Amino acid sequence: MREQSPMRRLALVLPLALLLAACGSSSGGTTSAESTSAAAPSATTSSTTQTPSSTTTTATTTTATSTTAAASDRVPCRAAGLALSFVSQQGGMGHGEIGFALHNTGSTPCRTYGWPGILFLDQHGRALPTIPHHTTNDFFGSTPAVPLVIEPGQSASFRLDVGHGVATSNGCATAYALQVIPPNDTATLRVSIPNGSYECRDANVSPLRAGTSAYP
Repeated sequence: MREQSPMRRLALVLPLALLLAACGSSSGGTTSAESTSAAAPSATTSSTTQTPSSTTTTATTTTATSTTAAASDRVPCRAAGLALSFVSQQGGMGHGEIGFALHNTGSTPCRTYGWPGILFLDQHGRALPTIPHHTTNDFFGSTPAVPLVIEPGQSASFRLDVGHGVATSNGCATAYALQVIPPNDTATLRVSIPNGSYECRDANVSPLRAGTSAYP
């Protein structure tokens, strides 16, 4: 058998070595690309999850704070910041309707609810017998009680439903003024009743309503 020459053996080994080197390089490149691709989605997912959570928390906190601050600015309506005025009066079928208003003379809104305290006064400012009855329904209609906020310069009203009778037989008298205590207060306000008005002790008092709506 003929022995191969050294040059022929070298020619056969060299292509085989080159082929093995090329295969190793191709396998390493694929592994590196796969690692980079797997890491990228992980970073993107983390950023997307955190951003909406932070935005939602900030918006909720701001809204709650604004609502609380607005409510705390509304102080109760007190006599010191109110003015009492006579609206008008009318009568019929043995009933008299007298309207009054409380005006906010302050610089900030105030809140109120319910019925004022009343006392009829004679022409000398002395107290007359007065029995108030708090009601939402009287001879002149229905007036529901609702919470009110009176803005500066605005008013709330109430009406009195009184009986018209004969002064000598029913204990009635002519009231020339009214003393009022605003709801949730103890201080008093007074206003005159032009030409006077009959009052027979009992008076149905309506709750406060916005503007002059309590006196239709």
